Amino acid sequence: MKLLKYAACAAAITLATIGLAQAKDFNLKIQTHLSAESLNGKNAAQFAKDVEEMSGGRLKLEMFYSASVVKSTETFDAASNGILDGDMTGAAYQTGKNPAFQFLGDIMGGYNTPWEQLSWLYYGGGFEVAQPLYHKYNMHLLGWWVGGQESMNSSTPLAGPADLKDWKFRSPPGMETEIFAEMGASPIVMDFGEIFTALETKIIDGADASNVSTNKSLGLYDLVKYTTYPGFHSMPSDHLAINLDTWNSLPKDLQKIMEVAMQKLSFQHAMSQQVDMSEVATQIQKEGVTLHDWSVADREAFREAAQKKWQEWGDKTPEARVLVDSHVSYMKRLGLLN
Repeated sequence: MKLLKYAACAAAITLATIGLAQAKDFNLKIQTHLSAESLNGKNAAQFAKDVEEMSGGRLKLEMFYSASVVKSTETFDAASNGILDGDMTGAAYQTGKNPAFQFLGDIMGGYNTPWEQLSWLYYGGGFEVAQPLYHKYNMHLLGWWVGGQESMNSSTPLAGPADLKDWKFRSPPGMETEIFAEMGASPIVMDFGEIFTALETKIIDGADASNVSTNKSLGLYDLVKYTTYPGFHSMPSDHLAINLDTWNSLPKDLQKIMEVAMQKLSFQHAMSQQVDMSEVATQIQKEGVTLHDWSVADREAFREAAQKKWQEWGDKTPEARVLVDSHVSYMKRLGLLN
C-alpha cells in the first residue's frame, strides 16, 4: 500500500510539474536585419502574431527589426550567448565560423525555386545534417523563409556569360566572389548600404543587391537599366535559429506551435514575394529597364562554375562536406544535376 501511495504521489508531482511548465508564459526576443516596413518585416510580424494566438498568449515573440539591438552579422552570437533568444538573419553571415554555413544561407546556382530549396529541409534530409552544426554553437534551426531568386543589376547589358567579362560589380563576401571571378567578372566586396552611391559615382558598373522588388525600393533602377530576371545565381535562405537552451526550455506544444507557424511563414513569404517580384518586373519594364532571362545553356555555364566552388568549399571542413554532398544528392533526385 505504501508503495502505491508513493507512486501516486510521484505521479501527482510529475503531473503538477508538467502543468506548471505548460502554464508558464514565455517571451522570446528575436532580431531580424530587415525593416518592419518591408514585405519581409510584415510577414515576420504576422509570424509573431500567429505564435501568440495559437499559444493562447503563453508564448510571445518580441521582434526587433533593422538590426536594432546588434549588427546583423552579430545576431547569431547574441542569440547563442543569450543576449537575444533568436536570430532571424541568414546563415551565410556565419561562414567565418564554419564554411558549412554557406550551404545553409546561399547555395549559389543550385535550386531554381524556393519550393525546391525548402523541400531539401523537409524531404531531402536537410534538418538532419544541419542541426548538428547549429547545436555545436548552442543554436537550434527552426526553419527557413526563402523569397526567391535575386537579380543582378547593371549599367550595361547582361544577356549571358560573355557579358560578365571584366564586369565590375558589387558582390557580397564569400563563395560568390570566387564563382564570378572564375567567369571573368571583377567582383568588389562592399557593404549593402554603399551600393547606391557606388553606382551613382560609377565606382562599379553593377551590383548583386537583392531581388527586383528590393532593388527597386533602393532606387537602383533609377541608375541602371539592365537586370537579370528571373534570377538564377542566388537565392538566400533567411533562417530562424533559436538559442538551444531556450528551445529546450519550451514545452513540447509550444515547440510544435513555433514549427507550424514557421512553415506557414515559409509558404506565405515565398508566395507573397513572388507576387511582388512579378508586379515589379512588369512595372520596371514600362520604365525602360531591360530584363535579361538567361538561356538554359547560359544558366548551366554558371551552375558548372558554381559546382566547382561547392566542391572546393566542401573540402574546407567536415561539416561543409556533409552539407555539399547532401545538396548534390538531393539535386540529383530532383533532376537538377546529372
